[in-house]
Amino acid sequence: MSALLALLSLCASLARAATAEQWRGRSIYQVIVDRFASPNGTEAANCDPGAHTFCGGTWNSLRQNLDYIEGMGFTAVWISPISKNIEESTAYGDAYHGYWVTDISRLNDRFGTADDLKALADELHKRNMYLMVDVVVNNVVSTSLEPDYSQYFFKNESQYHPYCQIRWGDRESEQHCWMGDKNLTLPDVDTEDPAVVQQYNSWISGLVQEYGIDGLRIDGASHVRGDFWPGFCEAAGVFCIGEVYTSQSLEYTPVMDSVLNFPAYHSLVSAFQIPGPQNMSALADNFSQSKAKVNASTTLVLGNFLENQDVPRWANISVDPQSLYNALTYTFMYDGIPVVYYGQEQGMHGASDPWNREALWSSGYANTTTYALIAKLNSFRKFLAAQHPEWLSTQASLLTLTQNHIAFIKGPTIAILTNIGSPPQNTSVAVYTPFQPNVATTDILSCTQFATGSDSTVSVEYSSGGRPVVLMPSAYLYGSGFCGHEAGTTAAPTGSSGAAQARSSDTGIVQFLAIMLGVCAFLSL
Repeated sequence: MSALLALLSLCASLARAATAEQWRGRSIYQVIVDRFASPNGTEAANCDPGAHTFCGGTWNSLRQNLDYIEGMGFTAVWISPISKNIEESTAYGDAYHGYWVTDISRLNDRFGTADDLKALADELHKRNMYLMVDVVVNNVVSTSLEPDYSQYFFKNESQYHPYCQIRWGDRESEQHCWMGDKNLTLPDVDTEDPAVVQQYNSWISGLVQEYGIDGLRIDGASHVRGDFWPGFCEAAGVFCIGEVYTSQSLEYTPVMDSVLNFPAYHSLVSAFQIPGPQNMSALADNFSQSKAKVNASTTLVLGNFLENQDVPRWANISVDPQSLYNALTYTFMYDGIPVVYYGQEQGMHGASDPWNREALWSSGYANTTTYALIAKLNSFRKFLAAQHPEWLSTQASLLTLTQNHIAFIKGPTIAILTNIGSPPQNTSVAVYTPFQPNVATTDILSCTQFATGSDSTVSVEYSSGGRPVVLMPSAYLYGSGFCGHEAGTTAAPTGSSGAAQARSSDTGIVQFLAIMLGVCAFLSL
């Protein structure tokens, strides 16, 4: 009986949705569904983001073009909201983005059917990729200050906070009053109402199970009282990452798994933007502040990004490509989950909303330098997760800081980043490492070899411009597929018989897990 109970427990854990720990090793590609791909067999629309209208992307067209995303090595896709939106055109255009929700219980048929959404989830899971769905909980939408409540999921006026204008900086006002203006207002749902809370929790539980959702991105999380979220995310049973669009976003981490790391974003802009302040110490300050404000396990799942639908494209604010490559490398190699907004790999350069919501098909889905860099960084993260799993659970530590350089170590890797830009310069930076003298290290981005000096430092020079450098002891790269090391090979310690025993033990574990998976599948019939 105890063996059967253990087996049932194992089966339950296998069936459970993805947790924060399971998301820790993932990387996320963010998509506005309407702008990612045109449906097969249709002529691609001439999509003007300034027109604020639909351009034709669907869940099916996204599914049919997943090779493009998988080619960059991403292991999760975050899609724009799926719930029914306002159908009429407004003073600010159409609801192509999905955020103007009217009825959470109904899908947005602009993007497809329930079967289409399930097919997208199934295809992602076949590729060992996760599906993250954007959800809007704080509000609905109306073109009037006197809405027709019958059109909403919550149909009683008493289930909404009374209309008031937000006093920004006043948290209670921000959580109770209505965003928007008289032309397009966002009636604020009363999440203090126990019946509303119960219905929200029931809805999200059913939505996640029905469509095989692995994670949630929560829009406007700070506009809802903090103690609403633990019950909501527990009901969902999946990883929750919130949008808290302020410099104080880390304060929301106690009530959900993670937040999008806006403080880090602003520090990255300050450090790497060209032209810009090039304030590398802002990034170092973010190091210490995040560690002071957030527990260690949470820093490892914060969402690191350079672009999204609410901020200007990086190419709009920084003219130098090396500024992007260095900042992008930071988001992949520092603590947290890297999040890349669709089109960044193509150098799209729109300013703020709506210009940062271009149609991706205008790029031709080219294999650009940025596309290749992202693919390499994703591949390296996968290697680290598989062969050096401590990398995922280790917090980064600062090694070197100058006006133009920053270096940090995380597990066995050292990232050395600079804001000097693309032009060659007769300059260098010395980085102290914890490695022994005369240790061979390899930059996995350029495959250049660096040896530690007698004082354990590594010197990086910039005669070819300010490229990012990611170092790892060369001996650790056996089996990685990087820089001439054949994938799948390993270097066993000399004279060790334990390696063969470990391989034998691993084989037994794999066989046992395969048997258990078969038993679980049988029990679920």
